Amino acid sequence: MLDPTLDSVTPVEPTPNSDKGTITAISTVGWIPGIDALTASDMPIRLALSLHSPDADLRSEIMPVNDRYPLGEVLAACDRWYERRRRMVFIEYVMLAGVNDRYEQAQALTRLLDRRKYKVNLIPYNPTGSVYDGSSREAIDAFRDVLVKAGFNATVRLTRGQDIDAACGQLAAKALAG
Repeated sequence: MLDPTLDSVTPVEPTPNSDKGTITAISTVGWIPGIDALTASDMPIRLALSLHSPDADLRSEIMPVNDRYPLGEVLAACDRWYERRRRMVFIEYVMLAGVNDRYEQAQALTRLLDRRKYKVNLIPYNPTGSVYDGSSREAIDAFRDVLVKAGFNATVRLTRGQDIDAACGQLAAKALAG
């Protein structure tokens, strides 16, 4: 048994149109025991880390789990994953206006991560009535440009359903509100 949560993940069977099947990605906020369990397992999965800031103090503000599993230790666990699997770790980075979308933060991210081990997915934040606002498209593009110029594979995730409050995070926020 890996872990109660990980044990519930079952590999996807190959489809008639594929010879390898689909690779499932497991996303984590940085739960080191889970990352280490995935690293030790033979499950055909990819690892995604919700990072949201290259700065440990800001990450703790956005994601209090950073106080329990510090960023340096989380990245060391991700490096162990990469060394065993030889598969890039996906970095999930939600873009928050005026919080984590500045040029200096993009530069700090390029210094923090190894471009050979990490792929960065920039995620436009969908309004949910929280204290945060999403970054402008211009800010997201400028942030991405810094990463790409530094040699990173960086993409901007498409967002759909925002006009009907059905984008990522919006349905849960709506359900909680009422």
